[in-house]
Amino acid sequence: MSLSPSAVSPATANPSPRARLAALGIDLPPAPPPVANFVTHVVEGKLLYLSGQGPREADGRMHTGKVGSDVSIEAAYAHARLTGINLIAVMQEALGDLARVRRVVKLLGMVNAEPDFAEHPAIINGCSDLLVEVFGEAGQHARSAVGFGSLPGRITVEIEAIVAID
Repeated sequence: MSLSPSAVSPATANPSPRARLAALGIDLPPAPPPVANFVTHVVEGKLLYLSGQGPREADGRMHTGKVGSDVSIEAAYAHARLTGINLIAVMQEALGDLARVRRVVKLLGMVNAEPDFAEHPAIINGCSDLLVEVFGEAGQHARSAVGFGSLPGRITVEIEAIVAID
């Protein structure tokens, strides 16, 4: 049986970011606290600037290592996805309602990689894919994915974001 367009409610046709998180089985952790002398976010006008987040588990454990030697592409992709969850947790704390996200504008994804590693975009796709799953078209963004010789605490990835808000 197919539903006519009038039988589909707007909430079903375009679920909220919270509903999409629930459908993905994701419970947002508390927003991770800053690890140095900075704040997790700044709102300036209609833009939310998110400080870099890393692959922190809800229990505080961080994923570490060099991508391309100690850490596989698949594991690093999962770490970038986890980092995306942490970014969304900061958005929730900053905005009080994820429905205020008008658009994810830009990501800067940093990968702690071996010098000859070349798959940085495949790693940061873990975060990008999640943002599109959670925010739909509003989750599509401009992005840079780059390699670094090291990251704080030897974490595998760090990602920062700029988000347009209502």
